[in-house]
Amino acid sequence: MECSDLLKLIKKGEDSKTQFKERIESIDALAAEICAFANTEGGQIIIGVTDKGELAGVDDIYRLNQTISNAASGKLEPPLSVTTENILCNDRIIVIINVPRGENKPYAANRTDYWIKVGADKRRATREELRRLMQASGTIYADEMIIPTTSIDDIDMFVFRDFYEKEYGMSLDQNGLPLEKLLTNLKLLKEGNLTLAGLLIFGAKPSRIRPQYIIKAVAFPGTDISGNEYLDSENIDGILFHQYKDAMAFLKRNLKKVQRGQNVNLPGILEIPEIALEEAVVNALVHRDYFIDSSIRIFVFDDRVEIISPGKLPNTATIENIKQGIQIARNPILLSFVPKLKIPYHGIGSGIRRMISECRKAGIKEPEFIENVNLQEFKVIFYR
Repeated sequence: MECSDLLKLIKKGEDSKTQFKERIESIDALAAEICAFANTEGGQIIIGVTDKGELAGVDDIYRLNQTISNAASGKLEPPLSVTTENILCNDRIIVIINVPRGENKPYAANRTDYWIKVGADKRRATREELRRLMQASGTIYADEMIIPTTSIDDIDMFVFRDFYEKEYGMSLDQNGLPLEKLLTNLKLLKEGNLTLAGLLIFGAKPSRIRPQYIIKAVAFPGTDISGNEYLDSENIDGILFHQYKDAMAFLKRNLKKVQRGQNVNLPGILEIPEIALEEAVVNALVHRDYFIDSSIRIFVFDDRVEIISPGKLPNTATIENIKQGIQIARNPILLSFVPKLKIPYHGIGSGIRRMISECRKAGIKEPEFIENVNLQEFKVIFYR
């Protein structure tokens, strides 16, 4: 980085990816700063700059480098590799610590302190945030978690029996295993309670137990959500299969059908390709962050459709690499069942590319993908 670039960066001030430190007086405090960046989105710690953005410089480069090395390798669990850059600017040496977005979250500073960035500040992670950090690193998965107060009685046995007979070609009685053992083997039951996967795939009344795991669908007049008027509204609940079917039905009844070189006697096709919408709805159901107690939202406007799922992209996934087909499984049990449930999911990382391709073929604008780290949500926008 050149001095001019540094001065521009300093002029912008501190934010969630940039932190100023006039000096490092405590290795423990430095470890906490590195920890917070690693547990969030990574960033830069600029040493030798005051909180007001004035250049103070660093005196003892050797001692500072030793402190940085010891903080990242000895005070962080697991250890983290950071890089440093020394910049001579206005006759003062400024040191930049580049902290990557951690791949082995959660990181702890000084053994017990888990820090995250919140804007320009940091704070200790809450219990729910720790669970999401562990999910990001593949340590735990939300769909494996036990749902307290549930039992085998909360399974819709008509749905499960029908699924089992069609999938395995035999009845439950022919299988010979006790039902509890069978459900446990399928990771739908754990310690006598339903797992989240069991509840979402075969639960009798999932929304009674987890009312936040539904789809809220609204069609608005105009191009924004201001005001209290709407054209259509539905809270879509039930098992994943029913949520998928009802979400697609909502979209179909609120979108137009158009003629694209077809015979005038034919009914026309959906203005946004149905395959693209299917991919987006299924991705929202399967890949959403179930550690966030919020609903999937589908908004239909005059000019676009927005499908918003809770949670940012998992681990090191980015919008660019998911467009290339990179897939990181956030809910592996759901992923393993969805193709068996007559839900059109291919599970090979091609969903985003398929959305783009279908919109191109239909001659409409490519969908837009937006990750909002602060709001913890991922949005797909289709243009009508």
